[in-house]
Amino acid sequence: MAIDKKQVEEIVRAVGGKENIEAATHCVTRLRFALYDEDKVDTELLDQNELVKGQFSSQGQFQVVIGPGLVDKVYDEMIQITGGERSSKDEVKAAAGKKQNPLQRAIKTLSDIFIPILPAIITAGLLLGINNILTGPGIFFDGKSLVDVYPAWKDFASMINTIASTAFTFLPALIGWSAVTRFGGSPLLGIVLGLILVHPDLLSAYGYANAVNEGTVPTWNLFGWEIEKIGYQGQVLPVLVSAYLLAKLEIFLNKRVHDSIKLLVVAPVTLLVTGFLAFTIIGPVTFAIANAITSGLIYIYDSYAALGGLIYGGLYALLVITGMHHTFLAVDVQLIGSQGGTFLWPMLALSNIAQGSAALAMMLVLREKKMRGLAATSSVSAFLGVTEPAIFGVNIRYRYPFIFGMVGSAIGGVLLTMNNVQATSIGVGGVPGFLSIFPDKWGVFFIGMAIVLIVPFLLTVVFGRAKLRKEDRLATNGEPAEVQGKNAASTETAAGTETAERTRMTARAGHEPVNTLEIIAPLTGRVVPLAEVPDPAFAEKQMGEGIAIEPSGNQVVAPFDAQVAHVIKSKHAVILEHASGLQILIHVGINTVSLKGEGFIMHVETGDRVRAGQKLLEFDRKVIEDAGYPLITPVIIPDGQDMVERVETLTGDVTSGQSDVLKVHLKG
Repeated sequence: MAIDKKQVEEIVRAVGGKENIEAATHCVTRLRFALYDEDKVDTELLDQNELVKGQFSSQGQFQVVIGPGLVDKVYDEMIQITGGERSSKDEVKAAAGKKQNPLQRAIKTLSDIFIPILPAIITAGLLLGINNILTGPGIFFDGKSLVDVYPAWKDFASMINTIASTAFTFLPALIGWSAVTRFGGSPLLGIVLGLILVHPDLLSAYGYANAVNEGTVPTWNLFGWEIEKIGYQGQVLPVLVSAYLLAKLEIFLNKRVHDSIKLLVVAPVTLLVTGFLAFTIIGPVTFAIANAITSGLIYIYDSYAALGGLIYGGLYALLVITGMHHTFLAVDVQLIGSQGGTFLWPMLALSNIAQGSAALAMMLVLREKKMRGLAATSSVSAFLGVTEPAIFGVNIRYRYPFIFGMVGSAIGGVLLTMNNVQATSIGVGGVPGFLSIFPDKWGVFFIGMAIVLIVPFLLTVVFGRAKLRKEDRLATNGEPAEVQGKNAASTETAAGTETAERTRMTARAGHEPVNTLEIIAPLTGRVVPLAEVPDPAFAEKQMGEGIAIEPSGNQVVAPFDAQVAHVIKSKHAVILEHASGLQILIHVGINTVSLKGEGFIMHVETGDRVRAGQKLLEFDRKVIEDAGYPLITPVIIPDGQDMVERVETLTGDVTSGQSDVLKVHLKG
């Protein structure tokens, strides 16, 4: 497809001109800019550009969605126009990072550390919720728990508790692994460091308070220097600071120690020095700081509960937008480890539901079919704890549902804090969140859940419809927008009926002209709507229609007989072209371009002919997961293909090479 040079020039002008571009690169779908000043971006000019499918800013990068197969041509043209140098993704990332202030960099660092270990913590939280149901008094029987009435279940509950509590018991090992990896050290040394801090020879941090009261705290005597011999179970700050020191010391030694003796010097010296400092200086100091922070939060919670609930409950969704919500993961973990429960996490769960309720209400307000579908699917995602699709795809776009979601969440937050509702662990932050709440507070939590379901929904519907009526009255074309919407829907229905009556032929039938392509699953797994993809370019369908697959395997196969139109250099994505001219993008994971091909094996090359079901590529799930990237794989029919009339999406469990996932109706 030829590129209009003027449109590319408009993109350059819209981002503030070539003098505002510090560095620029591209991935398979979008241009990525590190800009000197993002305030100079003309978003309206970008919206008017036919090449642009969407735009957003993330982690210091301004991203312009172009689409697969076209973005590389736009990038080449842009480099010619600006006379700039080609930049790698790492260079743009580094340049963008410089734009972040120290607080933003600190938040991103915490995010990078805690996100990889979230699956373990959330799983532990859900299992602890099951244990709560079995052991909580008054849930099924008056004043008694299920295991009290049926003692045969007691050991079963005990086994669940052991499995569930392991992630929290050895939390420093998880944090040590992730933090040392983030700071550039050896992950194995990070794990060992974390285990050192919870060694069974040490007094458990959970028993420290009683030992202090009884005067039985064990100590080491280093030539007259008394050091408390305590562990750091459930603590965050000691292992974070120690992990930073370990990684930097290891890097320092690796650069200076000869290769022949590295094995004998680097790891032993690094662990010895870091461990010694952890027990003598880092641990005691950070332990005191962590306890002071915890005490301060508890004081606010005890003294000004309603105000705390109003602020945190109401503003949590704003924290999600800024990314600052990741910092509270550490606070939640610290509260659970030192106090046995957190009062922050229940408000998080209600905030997620509130944003989902506001997004769901937009189904009754919006007229565009595509956006109604996005509102529905993203609301379900929010109810299950993932709010980004609802917030970025719907609520922020129209503003008022986002605000009403915060209003409902604030009311719910006040209710929870006034009634001392706490969670025993971090779980799924949506409707299933009740499993992590102390059972005796379920009733209050369910009332809060009702508030955040009803209040944002009603406010959004009432305000949204009033806003539409006002717009209709101001319409100047003589036909209200509501009538236009009905007429458009009738036209769409008629077009759909006409298409349905055509002769259906599948992609598997060969290379003859077709009316409908039935595209089979390129991966085995569970099909979900695009709204659940944690990337606005996909979730908002800026690049086109399609589905996403949560893979259970590690192979991608051809979904129809095709020619390989393009193999992405980093091997994480491929574009196929059917004989009819239709193209499809298969993009394994989110942000996996950053892996630079690590963990991917491509079995085809650009220009190859492939048959339906033929293996295209393989990927290493562990490499992707360890890097902290989601495995969810978008399968997209890119926009801009004039032959496409409409796309039908299917959901559910699928098998690669067998199950249908998309039906593409072609024109003509």
